[in-house]
Amino acid sequence: MKPIAVKFVSHEIPSLDTYSESKVFKLRVKLNNGEPMNRAEKNWLTENVRSNAYFRTAIPLMGWRFDFSDVLKKFVVKQYDHWFEYYAPDKTSLRNVLYVRIQEIVEVHLYKK
Repeated sequence: MKPIAVKFVSHEIPSLDTYSESKVFKLRVKLNNGEPMNRAEKNWLTENVRSNAYFRTAIPLMGWRFDFSDVLKKFVVKQYDHWFEYYAPDKTSLRNVLYVRIQEIVEVHLYKK
């Protein structure tokens, strides 16, 4: 089970309990309880991971890092003859958040020794 969030800033911030009603907090708790995500949650997660500038597999919220690397897969996407790297739970959610023409999507499997 992953921790709900980890502090990633050095200054003082409100406690994690302060954000217990946030969507990201509720989603991390849901996943920790072994519940599957619905389509709207997968799309929301993909959009928020893609649009933040801090992390590739996590969502920042007020100094807290909510890690979703356990449910995200790595994809490379060919758009306009260039390849881009994205993280998403599945290809469908990635297609739903990309608003440009997609030529090809390939899932990258990382093998750990």
